Amino acid sequence: MQLSNFDFELPEGLIAQHPAQRRDGSRLMTIERTAGLISSGVFTDVVDAFRPGDVLVINDTRVIPARLLGRKESGGRIEVFLVRRLQDEEETWLCLTRSSKPARPGTRLVFDGGLRGEILEDAHAEPGQRRVRFAFQGDFMQVLEEVGHIPLPPYIDRADQGLDRDRYQTVFAREPGAVAAPTAGLHFTEDVLRQLRERGVEILPLTLHVGPGTFLPVRVTDIRSHRMHAEHFRVSETTAAAVNQAKREGRRIFALGTTATRVLEYALDDGDCLVAGEGVSDLFIYPGFRFRMVNALITNFHLPRSTLLMLVCAFAGQDLTLAAYRRAVVEKFRFFSYGDCMLIL
Repeated sequence: MQLSNFDFELPEGLIAQHPAQRRDGSRLMTIERTAGLISSGVFTDVVDAFRPGDVLVINDTRVIPARLLGRKESGGRIEVFLVRRLQDEEETWLCLTRSSKPARPGTRLVFDGGLRGEILEDAHAEPGQRRVRFAFQGDFMQVLEEVGHIPLPPYIDRADQGLDRDRYQTVFAREPGAVAAPTAGLHFTEDVLRQLRERGVEILPLTLHVGPGTFLPVRVTDIRSHRMHAEHFRVSETTAAAVNQAKREGRRIFALGTTATRVLEYALDDGDCLVAGEGVSDLFIYPGFRFRMVNALITNFHLPRSTLLMLVCAFAGQDLTLAAYRRAVVEKFRFFSYGDCMLIL
């Protein structure tokens, strides 16, 4: 459970700075847990891993242009990063802010497109976080589309571009609210989804709005002391019923990404049935966790010492996972959000 046990050497040149030319043009590494086998192929091979009756659970969250560049009304530039909408009658968000001098409560903010904001008092805010109330004309999400920037991960060393509006979004994104993409889903095309349905695979959506906490480093030596940031999720009655029926019938549940995995393992009752509804999840999955719902996982390659890597180690086994990562480095797989894919059976 030591943080150092989840480290690996990664040449900087393997961090993908741009998406593959085609969504489904990435490579695929497959781990077979029972046999302890690791193999390499192309992403479209993923279709052949499914059997009729399997269920694929996807995260249909939609990334919003959460990065706002503006200025204080009193002068000075400020960057505001939307984290989560607060449940009240006004458009108030929990945000991260960055400026040369700390932004104090009462500070008024000015952005393009007539968007304005004010930093509110909040005695419970964590360091760097502020409550910001926005004023605007029309629909807030439409204003964001016009003036906001795509919140690319910190390891992508470039400004967001027009291409990112499409490619840092899954083809099945429906529910706006995420500030980071569920990246395993970025490889899927409508054609791949069609092939899966024709094979007899049931594709079911749930929603988890991925927050910036997915990129926060673990700062404790013993990972069991780490605390996850809470993220909002929703499971429909239809998805819950279909997943539970598949589980009763012994059909396999594939989770598309660590985000879908966390919801599928969190929103369970004492009888291991998926419960419809919504809430917030701060589930931290690390080795020793007992998976009750997920049978197979499709995911990307993750940061060293990250909670995402710890989840994969919990699912596939720590030694086998890190062996696969070492092989991926040798074979020059592309890493992180715009990188290649892994299938764990």
